[in-house]
Amino acid sequence: MSVLVGRQAPDFTTKAVMPDGTIKNDFTLSSFRGKYVVLFFYPLDFTFVCPSEIIAHDNRRQKFEELGVQLVGASIDSANSHYAWREMPRDKGGIGKVGFPIIADVQHAIVKAYGIEHPTEGIAFRGSFLIDKSGVVQHQVVNNLPLGRNVDEMLRMVEALQYTEEHGEVCPAGWSKGKEGMKPTAEGVAGYLSKNATQL
Repeated sequence: MSVLVGRQAPDFTTKAVMPDGTIKNDFTLSSFRGKYVVLFFYPLDFTFVCPSEIIAHDNRRQKFEELGVQLVGASIDSANSHYAWREMPRDKGGIGKVGFPIIADVQHAIVKAYGIEHPTEGIAFRGSFLIDKSGVVQHQVVNNLPLGRNVDEMLRMVEALQYTEEHGEVCPAGWSKGKEGMKPTAEGVAGYLSKNATQL
């Protein structure tokens, strides 16, 4: 299954390095039911684009937390590898003591369940999944290995999801927090476009 939007996010139980540096042997995605989750996969520890993405998520962690979002990182590396990378300073190419769990998917079961295993390299593509409080995937984006993702775009998608949940309106192209939404009716579309079409 390569498109999970609208479906229950595949649950899993695996090892994870926690924010305090301990290794949890029975980390489950479903333990966060009732919270928003951003689950993001990266190819490998001790590589190049990956630390920039992990640090970008960590630098925005407070904003995610303010929105009620739990960040979870994932790769096919072992928990011991994750731990060692966290112990390496950022100015030496490490990720430092990031404040969210990083899960181990040594057997590749999770990347396969999420449909993002590279067909020849056997590692994860750069996949990000926004999961709502009911465990349903609301947004996903998958980048090829050389292409780092935009973490601010995920924040925008969280805000868009919460806007639709709160107001019952839909978010048009380029919507960001503070902008007008659209009522999901013919009249709503016409009214929105009459004011905003030239800015789209």
